Amino acid sequence: MMLFTEVRGLPVVPAGAGPLGTVTSLTVDIASRAVSHVRLRGGLFRKETVLPWDAVRAIGPGAVRVRPAAVPDRAPHRHDLLGRQVLTDAGGGHGTVLDVAFVPETGRVLAVFTTRGEVAPDRLIGLGDHALVVRAG
Repeated sequence: MMLFTEVRGLPVVPAGAGPLGTVTSLTVDIASRAVSHVRLRGGLFRKETVLPWDAVRAIGPGAVRVRPAAVPDRAPHRHDLLGRQVLTDAGGGHGTVLDVAFVPETGRVLAVFTTRGEVAPDRLIGLGDHALVVRAG
């Protein structure tokens, strides 16, 4: 298990080469309840680059290792989970996202930790500009 906050700021390194940049965030596909992309900033113009999750070979405490020929992907709309308000489908609030636990080998989300407790991944409904929406209960 790993946390989003442990990955943010790690260098992204292809095998046998220098760093491509630094992880700024991880993008989650709510439908599959898994990490879909790694967002990083770096390079000559310090632009944000997005790599698909399947380009990741390993994540450790010192770096995110990617395939040598990892090609930037078309960037999905940016909806960071960290710091996002959490609303229930019944209209209530469930705090703010503090962190997300996931399986580093697969990207599968294990739990979302909020200021009001833990949310299981099977309760995730949607993620938009304003909030993460979860099933009440």
